[in-house]
Amino acid sequence: QVQLVESGGGLVQPGGSLRLSCDGFGIRLSINDMGWYRQTPGNRRELVAVITRDGATNYVDSVKGRFTISRDNAKNTVYLQMNSLKPEDTAVYYCNAVDPSDAMSYWGKGTQVTVSS
Repeated sequence: QVQLVESGGGLVQPGGSLRLSCDGFGIRLSINDMGWYRQTPGNRRELVAVITRDGATNYVDSVKGRFTISRDNAKNTVYLQMNSLKPEDTAVYYCNAVDPSDAMSYWGKGTQVTVSS
């Protein structure tokens, strides 16, 4: 059974940093395109950052220069390093894996990030 488990969320002051982790179980993350999404109440889930299985990355404009997505294939983990956090970054952050061979998509249950003084 495939599971994606996010961790690392929490409460942080504006300007602070957090690192989110997404651990894969029953799935080899290295062969998937991985993404971090976020969602606030009443809004659609927004793509924040992606990293392909080839290592190419892309970010939504609002986080460019502040967030970094990376992967550790040996640990079967994908990270989202978030620096210079702003109150508007407050959301539930979700990890997503897409298998390019068949477009199967998997989601984690999310981790809450709250940026507030």
